[in-house]
Amino acid sequence: MLNGKSVLITGGTGSFGRSLVQQILKKYSPKRLIIFSRDEYKQYRMQQTFSDAQYQCLRYFIGDVRDKNRVYRALEGVDYVVHAAALKHVPTAEYNPFETIQTNIIGTQNVIEAAIDRQVKGVVVLSTDKSVNPINFYGATKLCVEKIAVAANSYSGGKTKCSVVRYG
Repeated sequence: MLNGKSVLITGGTGSFGRSLVQQILKKYSPKRLIIFSRDEYKQYRMQQTFSDAQYQCLRYFIGDVRDKNRVYRALEGVDYVVHAAALKHVPTAEYNPFETIQTNIIGTQNVIEAAIDRQVKGVVVLSTDKSVNPINFYGATKLCVEKIAVAANSYSGGKTKCSVVRYG
């Protein structure tokens, strides 16, 4: 399914993103595998493990899901998106609710809207078991993320399929 396709992973330098990159490179031959992350140092470190010389499909793209224009630019010609970018630590979310909303909720909205506009075939949004009957702010934002992703299927015209997976 991913052979010859362009795939973008938001939060691509995080623990999930790194593991997913490793699995994709092992099992598939994508045309482009774009690592979208706001952390230049993590991208540099990841390039030491997954060099673009060894894996010519790799592209390292600095950007933040909060920046709608940058997300639009990153999604040019992309077939599939795995949206893993998020503020994921419960204490961080509790102490920084405005930042958590900007990254988790608004960032997800930016990714989904750009994916629909760019006619991306599919978006997989990473959620968490904490979204089930949330008792903390992180879980509440991820519940919102799930609702946004599912609702997007109603207004994408069937061209972009949005799915949610819970990772916990």
